Amino acid sequence: MTPEVFFEEVTGHRLECAWYAPRLEGPALVVLHEGLGSVAMWRDFPAQLAERTGRGVLVYSRYGYGRSTPCTTHPVGDRYMHREALEALPELLDRRGLERPILVGHSDGGSIALIHAGGAGRPVGGVVTLAAHVFNEDVCVASIEQAKKAFETTDLKDKLGRYHDDPEGAFWLWNQAWLAPSFRDWNIEEYLPGITCPVMAIQGAQDEYGTGAQIEAIGGQVAGSCETLILPDCRHSPHRDQPERTVDLIADFAAAIA
Repeated sequence: MTPEVFFEEVTGHRLECAWYAPRLEGPALVVLHEGLGSVAMWRDFPAQLAERTGRGVLVYSRYGYGRSTPCTTHPVGDRYMHREALEALPELLDRRGLERPILVGHSDGGSIALIHAGGAGRPVGGVVTLAAHVFNEDVCVASIEQAKKAFETTDLKDKLGRYHDDPEGAFWLWNQAWLAPSFRDWNIEEYLPGITCPVMAIQGAQDEYGTGAQIEAIGGQVAGSCETLILPDCRHSPHRDQPERTVDLIADFAAAIA
């Protein structure tokens, strides 16, 4: 399935977008990438979602990532996910005319989905999180410190250059924010009770960036229905480590939302 690829002007920046047109009626899926992600880094995952669900699927690279406008200010502070969820994402949805979307977010993207659903004051059809964080943990900080070392000592920058126009900027945009002392107290649990739409929270059993306390918090605090799943033999990226299972779960979840 070939998407329509385009750029959308959002909050003063050009965002790289890809749209998979729907075959069936129902809310579109909006796919939100991880801290170092982009449109291209999802590979064929959005196409698989579009094929299995029949729904429209929008995927985009946030400001500073992929082919979107590079970010020239580093670091961006500990509210960068709030700005994405409460300012950029609403504007993008309005520009595309997408109402009651099903938000599918990985890692930072999952956190953004939760903030939006609980704090934007806009109707959301459903939320699927893949390894989302609702608070910081020592295991996450340790893994991000390891990523910093790898960026400085290996060919990680060159690898990221396949997916980002400004790989160095994209890396530090994420890494400096998470390793800032102020980020140790980062917590978005206040948004969970405001989430009334259905939620499915998925996490890998071997997630190197977070413990099961993350989805326990999501499942225990959202106001709507919530299914939590721990996938075996799976690390931080369920859509890569368990692709068929992850797509099936999301397709079944979307099918129940009219």
